[in-house]
Amino acid sequence: MRASFSSYDLIFKQLAGTSRGVLRTKQSYFLKIEDASAPFLVGWGEVGILRGLSMDDVPELEAQLHWTVQNIALGLEELYAVNAQFPSIQFALEQAFSHLQHGFQHFQTPYSRGEESIAINGLIWMGDESFMLDQISRRLEEGFTTLKMKVGAIDWATERALLEGIRKEFSQDQLTLRVDANGAFTLQEALEVDQVLAGLAVHSIEQPLAVDRREELAELVQRAHTPVALDESLIGLVEQEERVKLLDQIRPPYIILKPSFIGGWRGADQWITLAEARGIKWWATSALESNVGMNAIAQWASTKNNLLPQGLGTGSLYTNNVPAPHQVAGGQLQLVDDIQKSWGLSVLV
Repeated sequence: MRASFSSYDLIFKQLAGTSRGVLRTKQSYFLKIEDASAPFLVGWGEVGILRGLSMDDVPELEAQLHWTVQNIALGLEELYAVNAQFPSIQFALEQAFSHLQHGFQHFQTPYSRGEESIAINGLIWMGDESFMLDQISRRLEEGFTTLKMKVGAIDWATERALLEGIRKEFSQDQLTLRVDANGAFTLQEALEVDQVLAGLAVHSIEQPLAVDRREELAELVQRAHTPVALDESLIGLVEQEERVKLLDQIRPPYIILKPSFIGGWRGADQWITLAEARGIKWWATSALESNVGMNAIAQWASTKNNLLPQGLGTGSLYTNNVPAPHQVAGGQLQLVDDIQKSWGLSVLV
């Protein structure tokens, strides 16, 4: 058995706004394991970091990747444990070892056989009013019944007008609205925004306050009419005790799981167990991975019988995404053609 890794820059089709600026490219690393005795001979996994957000966006990341590939013979269990501070490497290891044994199906489900699809939300990226209106129109034309819009990036009056315009055209029975604040608000601002969101029957507000405002997040959960979903708050919590403390302190209605940020499938599974024991619901989303990482999340999510729309609509953002047998139609992520023959992994070599 031998392993290697490579770097690959994903290029956005158009400027993708975030609360931290404008993204033009997104760097990913790809772990490749070769084993002549394994059913699929080669296994690929994506080390999907986001600069400025992933806990393993540190200078030591590439050195840790070097060490991991040099010690690949230690196997998944030991390498997963050693990489506790590098959740994106943990997830890449899970993917690559699973790919060696099972191919890109990863799990035997109706989804992996192309018999079922996964409901996803349509993304509305931040930008000026005309840019966001254009995206809203496109997502609705594409058949999405759940939209996720960023708030707190431009002026709230404009964002409010956009949300009100959508709701005038589509009732809550026709269209579910989610918003994501990326920690943009103070507690008082969030409470004021909540009054508007509640009147518009918004499904949830994602990470309304910064991650270090735990007491205020707990207060907001109690006082707000719009359910709060935690996202960034989960990043960096490696030990189970830390995760328990967060959930018990804030008691959010929802958590959002990005496997690349929280230790892959195993990390996500632990969060689900802890959340469901407390009556907390969840959905999964990609962290702007390529089709390799996104497929791994989708395959895992398909095993969970979770009917909430997942956040897996990012594959079409890139001009040079890894070719894969995915398509989005009618607000659903689907597998088409022969999954083993439709991958274009040569772009990574």
